[in-house]
Amino acid sequence: MSTAIETGRTAHRELTDVRGRLTGPEDAGYDEARKVYNAMIDRRPALIARCADADDVARVVRFARDHGLPLAVRGGGHNGAGLGVVDDGVVIDLGDLRDITVDPAARTARVGGGCTWGEVDRATNEHGLATPSGIISTTGVGGLTLGGGIGHLTRAFGLAIDNLLEVEMVLANGERVSASAAEHPDLFWAVRGGGGNFGVVTSFLFRLHELDTVIAGPTFWPVEQTAEVLSAYRDFLPAAPRELNGFFLVGAVPPAPPFPEELHLRTVCGVVWCHVGSAEQAAADMAPLLDALPEPLLHGPAPMPHPALQGAFDGLYPPGDQWYWRADFVTEIPDEAVAIHADFGARLPTWKSTMHLYPIDGAAHDAGPADTAWSYRDARWGSVFAGVDADPANVERISTWSKGYFGALHPYSAGGAYVNMMMDEGEERVRASYRGNYERLARIKAQYDPDNLFRVNQNIRPAT
Repeated sequence: MSTAIETGRTAHRELTDVRGRLTGPEDAGYDEARKVYNAMIDRRPALIARCADADDVARVVRFARDHGLPLAVRGGGHNGAGLGVVDDGVVIDLGDLRDITVDPAARTARVGGGCTWGEVDRATNEHGLATPSGIISTTGVGGLTLGGGIGHLTRAFGLAIDNLLEVEMVLANGERVSASAAEHPDLFWAVRGGGGNFGVVTSFLFRLHELDTVIAGPTFWPVEQTAEVLSAYRDFLPAAPRELNGFFLVGAVPPAPPFPEELHLRTVCGVVWCHVGSAEQAAADMAPLLDALPEPLLHGPAPMPHPALQGAFDGLYPPGDQWYWRADFVTEIPDEAVAIHADFGARLPTWKSTMHLYPIDGAAHDAGPADTAWSYRDARWGSVFAGVDADPANVERISTWSKGYFGALHPYSAGGAYVNMMMDEGEERVRASYRGNYERLARIKAQYDPDNLFRVNQNIRPAT
């Protein structure tokens, strides 16, 4: 009998007080329960615990600790490296912790650790409010937030962690605590960018901002104009008003409405805009870039509810595709880097593969490098090179392109990367992504998780 099967049976015997669903290798639904967003990941845990509440989480954490089992925590399951699932260990699935309470007067939202950003966006939008998140609404709140949280609202309102007021979490010893600026402030500092290294966050309290409708949509130019467009964009965007966010991309036009049929699958470069002001102000703020460049193939910004923008990529990137991505922080984009972007952008391995440059300035620069665990407050962009395809036969092709693109540009990077967009790249890469904050994180890790129970992540080792 395999170790995983034996562990699954043991869990069923010992965790009788868990209210949620326990699934082991012998149980119906096991193969479905172990799936994550990236179909390249195929891991076989000994136990998947779909926890019903924070008490369930605490019970399962103690079970994993007492039996010396590796422990993974899954919120939305979007992590590219598959860190929400682990072979022969325990998976805590937070998918049933989905309560959302919006307080319009206080402008806050209390959000369960298993929520997706689409659920949060819809709940807050009912009150004309929003908080910064990512760009795909099926992404889990937990993973994106704990790694920092870059998205459409970064320049206007900061990173997700800049709007985080409190967390409730389960520690490695099974204790439930709250962390905020007033309570466990060291732990609160660490979870704002330090990932899942310090415990299982079962709920988040976010600050909200007045925001209902945004002016959003893409502007596309032919991929042959990548060098010209990127050169103009790199100078324009950092000087633009904070109300305007626009991430640069190279990719193929999706073969579906609302895109004109004649553009379907055409490789393009462009900017995906999000402006938090009026249509008139958005047009004025975009104008300097548009006036400096040739007429685009498509200029599509229009008023839309914030949740509509957040969900715009959901259909393009459903669960079940193969993903391989690499990432870097970027401070400057010299002409040599522009040329590399133009080269690799013209050689997409598949139509879903893409490169994005997400802005990290504006309000994100209001905090200092030591104010939260996220240290790259001086970066201007987070780059990601994502090889994507539905066909497993193309895994090597998309991986080779992503690695090559990353490798060619890494000498022009700031050194580290956004941990949410890293694969399994080793301890030195993790250290580089926290820079001067790493040693403090390691000391806090030693205090709250001295045995490194929470290590299925971009791991910060406890200080010795």
